[in-house]
Amino acid sequence: MLYVDPPAWPSRGRLWSHMVSDVSYEELHAFAEMLGVPRRGFDRDHYDVPAERVPVAVWLGARFVSSREIVRLLREAGLRRPKHLASRR
Repeated sequence: MLYVDPPAWPSRGRLWSHMVSDVSYEELHAFAEMLGVPRRGFDRDHYDVPAERVPVAVWLGARFVSSREIVRLLREAGLRRPKHLASRR
């Protein structure tokens, strides 16, 4: 299943959401491609999605959840890649 949180993170004059999968990164990449989000939007364990793409993501089947829920879902699925661990690689 795919999930997207409310657009709340400002960057480059826009608001951004996070989009994750609780199944696999492959599922996440395929959905992002279908949504028209470039691969450069992938950051460790999620995609950064511009606010204007969020309604389309929900229409395509992503569930709208809170930011806390995004983190919980990633942890439970074993797909969380925190920034402090990613920098050690």
